[in-house]
Amino acid sequence: MRRRDLIALLGCAATWPLGARAQQQSATPVIGYLSIGSPESDVSQLTGLRRGLNEAGYVEGRNFAIEYRWAENQTDQAPALAADLLQLQPAVIVATGVVLALTAKAATTSTPILFVMAADPVQLGLVASLNRPEGNLTGYNGLTGELGTKALALLHELLPSTATIGFLGNPSNPNFELMTKELLAAAPVLGVKVQILRAGNERDIDAAFASLVQARTGALLVEGDAILNRRIEQVVALAKRHSIPTMSSVREFVAAGGLISYGNSVTEVFRHIGHYAGRILKGEKPADLPVLQETKIELIINLKTANALGLEIPHRLLALADEVIE
Repeated sequence: MRRRDLIALLGCAATWPLGARAQQQSATPVIGYLSIGSPESDVSQLTGLRRGLNEAGYVEGRNFAIEYRWAENQTDQAPALAADLLQLQPAVIVATGVVLALTAKAATTSTPILFVMAADPVQLGLVASLNRPEGNLTGYNGLTGELGTKALALLHELLPSTATIGFLGNPSNPNFELMTKELLAAAPVLGVKVQILRAGNERDIDAAFASLVQARTGALLVEGDAILNRRIEQVVALAKRHSIPTMSSVREFVAAGGLISYGNSVTEVFRHIGHYAGRILKGEKPADLPVLQETKIELIINLKTANALGLEIPHRLLALADEVIE
């Protein structure tokens, strides 16, 4: 064999696997996962996302791949993370929380985006309407103000002698001001006061509980915020340490040892997002997928935690509860 023929043959042998591998990779759809949290904090979210995709016929590593980008609670990193994901030409991006949804929208007008938030996406300019999103975004919209005032009423019913109830929220969440306004308006009707506490990171949560203890506030309501939902273990541990009855809007809070929740399951929300991601992978457009909204609100009570706090749950609340953890 002539030398130049041998070199050509070796060149083909060297380049063919790379070309074949690139072709194989391009044939595998990529889902970009853009999170305000971390791998440790997003276990429930990813469990639900993968479950929904599996039910739609997609298995990670077999017929789709996920590229993860974690902001680690550093929202200023969001634009760079979104730009990095877009370089991979993902089939769809899942953006968790308001800040990342807005960032993703600003970064692309063509790549499909699925958001998860507890805020009004129409007011935020993410979609034209809930039923007809138009554009390249759709996703999940959780309940906001009304859910908070109902939760406050339930917590007051559980602790009728408590004069002040704390509200822990993330001030960077656009929904925080709405929740604060709604709770402050509802409090006089119930005959209680509300102590507003702001937390956007781990240190803020520690400081908030220190303020609760100093003010001798009798109970705490936690906002359904993406960052706070990722600090459930910390909130539960502090509530237990200081014997503060605490209520959240996600069932994972009660499962971790919290007292009571009124809302939904993070895992279930992301399962629905997984279904939508599967439909987009099959060719549907975000513009044709209505924004998912809260349809099932669950009241869950942890009796073990109530007993540890020395609380007796009223029979009416027990009868209303969708689940009682014993």
